[in-house]
Amino acid sequence: MAHYAKIEDGIVVEVTVAEKDFVDTLDGTWVQTSYNTHGGVHTLGGTPLRKNYAGIGMTYDATRNAFIPLQKFASWLLNETTCLWEPPVAIPSDDKKYMWDEDVTSWAEVT
Repeated sequence: MAHYAKIEDGIVVEVTVAEKDFVDTLDGTWVQTSYNTHGGVHTLGGTPLRKNYAGIGMTYDATRNAFIPLQKFASWLLNETTCLWEPPVAIPSDDKKYMWDEDVTSWAEVT
């Protein structure tokens, strides 16, 4: 069995686990996805499939052959290699906690 995402107008509307023979009998467009793929890497060392595991509301980009999550913030940029959204400024690498402040497009320390 494998995971499959139903795509309508480029958006994932359903994800199911089924045999390929069964999926082939279903109406609509179904695309296989891998539960173990994130950011273009297979977490168990296998071959990654379509950059990211599909989730409802995600975009399926047929040109990139990738599932792309929702853009969290307007300022974040799509990493073409991972098909994940990244902030335009790297998070500080200290032991403090931060959250993204879209108003100033920077990381704000959580106190």
